[in-house]
Parts: sequence; C-alpha cells; structure tokens
Amino acid sequence: MTAPHAALTEAALVRDLTELIGRPAEADALRLTHRLARRLGLDAELHEEDLAALRRAEGYPGEEVERDSLQSLFVTVPGRDPGAPRLVINGHVDVVPPGTAPWTHPPFSATVRDGRVYGRGAADMKAGVVAALHALAAARGAGGPPGDVVLQVVAGEEDGGIGAFAALRRDADFAGCVIPEPTGGALVCATAGALTFRLRLTGRAAHASRRLDGVSALDRFWPVHQALAALEERLNADRGHALMAGHALPYPLSIGRLTTGEWSSTVPDELVCEGRLGVPIGRTLASVREDFEAAVREAAAGTGPPPEVTWSGGQFAPAETPVTHRLVESVRRHVADVTGRPATPVGVPYGTDLRLYAARGIPGVLYGPGDIEQAHAVDEYVPVADILTTARVLLRLALAFGSTG
Repeated sequence: MTAPHAALTEAALVRDLTELIGRPAEADALRLTHRLARRLGLDAELHEEDLAALRRAEGYPGEEVERDSLQSLFVTVPGRDPGAPRLVINGHVDVVPPGTAPWTHPPFSATVRDGRVYGRGAADMKAGVVAALHALAAARGAGGPPGDVVLQVVAGEEDGGIGAFAALRRDADFAGCVIPEPTGGALVCATAGALTFRLRLTGRAAHASRRLDGVSALDRFWPVHQALAALEERLNADRGHALMAGHALPYPLSIGRLTTGEWSSTVPDELVCEGRLGVPIGRTLASVREDFEAAVREAAAGTGPPPEVTWSGGQFAPAETPVTHRLVESVRRHVADVTGRPATPVGVPYGTDLRLYAARGIPGVLYGPGDIEQAHAVDEYVPVADILTTARVLLRLALAFGSTG
C-alpha cells in the first residue's frame, strides 16, 4: 500500500479544495469537479436531470429552495468492471449561505492557515468530495480497484436530497455506500430523521382597544407551543437506539420562523410558523407526522378554526446500518490501519443522504474529514490532516472492496 498512499499529498488536496470552495453555486461546483476528475485521469459524466419527473416520482424527498435545473456527476476509474462488486461514494457540493455575521476569512476565498482550510463548504462537505476524487485517482494509479467504485457527486443535499435521489434513479445497484460527511473521526452508522413543517392558525381581527371582540392567532398558538414541547419530550423519552443514547436531545422539535400580525393596534388574525421535527430511528415519517398533527389539533380545539399543517421542504427518514455489518467492520479496519485506532460507531441527530441509499437496501456509513460542529458555522474550516486521512481510508476501501466485500 506504500505506493498508492504516496500518490496522495496534502498539497494536491488543498489545491483542489481551495478551488472548489471558490465555486459557491452548485452548478459551477459540479462543472469544476468534472474538470478536476478529468485532470486526475478519471472518467466523469455530468448529467442534466429531469426536475419535473423527479418531483412526480415516488419517494420524492422535497425541496426547500427554488430551482429550475439540477445536475449530477458520476466519476469512475477507467477500465472499470460494472459486473464486479459495486461500492458507491456519495458527496454533495451545494452549500448553505454564509449568514450575516462577519467572517474572519472570506467565506468563498479559501484561506489556508495553521493546518486548516477555511471557507464555506470546507467541512460540509467539499473536503470529502476532494478526498474521494484523489482516492479514486490513487486507486487508478495502483492498477485500479478490483470492484466497481462509483463516486456520485450531487447538489441539493442541504435542502432535501433531491440530488442523491436523482443519482439513485440512474444507478442504485450497489453493495455498499460511504458518504464522507464531516464525522470528527467517528463512524456514523445511524442517523435520525427530520421533517420540515408549516403551521397556520387563524383568528379574528379587531381593534386593539376592543381586544375581547377579536380572537388573537398568537394567543391560540400558546397552547399549541406547549403541546409541541410535550411532543418533543415524548419523542425523546425512550432513546431506543443504543448509538443515540449519548445525545442530550437526539430528536429536537424547533420553531425556526414565526410571523403574525400586520399592525400594532390590531388583534392578529393569522399566525404562521415553520420548523423542524426530529424523527426517531425506528419510526416512520408517516407515524411522526400523525403524532404532530394530533398534538396541534387537540391543543387548538375549541379556540377557533382548525389549524392547517403542511409538510414542506426536506423530508428526511431515519437510517441505520448494523454495527456488525461487514461494511462497518471493513471501514473500521481501514481507519485503524491508517490512524492506528478504529473509528467508534455512533449515531447522529441530523438527517443525511444516507437514508436515500438505505431506502433502496444499500448499507451505508458516514466517515469524513472535519467535524459537524463546523458545518453551517461562521469561519467554517477543515483540518488538512483530516482530508489526507479520509483519502487514505477511502483508497484502502476501494482497493479492498471487490476482493473482500
């Protein structure tokens, strides 16, 4: 393994990550990744997806941003054997906005300092994509992997997962999946689910001096808010899954936006709030939706018109791969070979594209550079050493997958 590992260098990884951070638009980032793959001697195909067909398809995961186009990129090693055991590596190049707080380092002009690469998307998850690209290139230099390793690079992960959903409609015949999201050195085998909701309550407007003549939508919301807090408590009462036991609140329910009223001296006749509802591992999205709607309906009963609940944006199902699965054991072994210590299997309270692979019966894990604490944060960064470690682990996995499974 000495020669293949020697082909992986921090300088080359940082060079390509720096360039990729400078492409905040997902279409630009995909086109650049296509060029980087070709530059590394890999085969790469960029596909334009049919959005209308995706939105009609069974299992459509939802969206939270407006889009009129979607592309996906497939990267493979030349001379591949599609009939060999197949491994997919998934990575996304879309990023969240930098926010309004000032950055020490410009978010889209990658800064390398003190062994870190700073920039929006550095950890989440352009470093993982670059690590995978270089791992495949090093595998090619070593004569090619015995299995068929495919890197699916997608957009739309941050707002629901439509990119991975589209990629899987093109090709889903895989024996295993690895997603190099930032995991802080741990091996993620279980992910919670998440639902995005919109709740509307109505009342009756009146002059503020005649408040009792009106029905305040804000007042109607108060018992609903209390009911949602009680629902959150019930969802977290039984942690159930052993890998989630270490989280203080694995399945949070959060109101992210709330608007009500049009005038300071008018009783508000409408309230709209939007938020996120955690979905426990082992629960279906439908059952948790039912619990939410029942809690809202009961809390608002008798105070006015029935509340309106709609499920918008991303709909993330939970997912898990048993810690005894051979893919988990294989990745742990390769991590130990590279770092000197095996990765600890954990569960996480957020949703990822992993659930789209699990839905198709593809076992998968998350292992990648950086830490989730950096994702979506101001001054986001990834340690350079983590990128190299991930590339080495993915290289070992690629060179072993077809022979050991």
